[in-house]
Amino acid sequence: MSATAKKTAPLPDDIKMMKGSTPIVSLTAYTTPMARMMDGVCDFALVGDSVGMVLHGMPSTLGVTIEMMILHGQAVARGLTTTMLVIDMPFGSYEESPEQAFANAARIMRETGAAAVKLEGGRHMAETIAFLVARGVPVMAHIGLTPQSINTLGGYKVQGRADQADALLADARAVADAGAFSVVLEKVPATLADRITAEISIPTIGIGASVGCDGQILVVDDMLGLFTAFKPKFVKRYATLGADGEAAIRAYADEVRARSFPAAEHTFSDKAPGQ
Repeated sequence: MSATAKKTAPLPDDIKMMKGSTPIVSLTAYTTPMARMMDGVCDFALVGDSVGMVLHGMPSTLGVTIEMMILHGQAVARGLTTTMLVIDMPFGSYEESPEQAFANAARIMRETGAAAVKLEGGRHMAETIAFLVARGVPVMAHIGLTPQSINTLGGYKVQGRADQADALLADARAVADAGAFSVVLEKVPATLADRITAEISIPTIGIGASVGCDGQILVVDDMLGLFTAFKPKFVKRYATLGADGEAAIRAYADEVRARSFPAAEHTFSDKAPGQ
């Protein structure tokens, strides 16, 4: 084999083998330019159904469709070469039956080239996860706060406190036993996240969980300061691009109104260069 063989994106089994080793790095992505920025830096990029709130102004993720996930999945795929692509299955696309889940997961993977899908739910989704995995669809599970279930969870509350802890641990074991290659733990107490990480065989990916998880994920627009409608406690802002963008737009508007833009260097003469 050539010593200069081209590096390829990891596969779900590669992510699974990172359990207990170097922390797994992930962010959400919805567009080609953003995917290009994280390519080779993140181990996997998730086209999350959070796109509905972040880019489309929806009040929750419940209005996101398969067509939206495929469209954004195709855009992200164009920007990735060495980072794995995972795509969320939106609300209503997998809950009815394992057969429904397979048909929709197969379509998402076929039309985007994604390596895996992610779906929400613990023990009640174990049968579906096993059904998908047996048919060649790698599954990333998602337990704890599951945003598609906010109407039954009573909002965006921390999950797994007090007498809920054992139930959430049972969910984690169930999705691991069903064949998921990893599991997202969202808005879970740190001690419980550490316990789950220690007791299951697949990597845990934390978002509002614990630094002891096998990896971390954030919504990229949150951590870049592009989405500012609200800021969850678990988000660290690594940049303030939203504020910077607003300032740039105001500066542009001021210059247009003052007729200082476009300046001479931004316009064209009636003669070609060199004439």
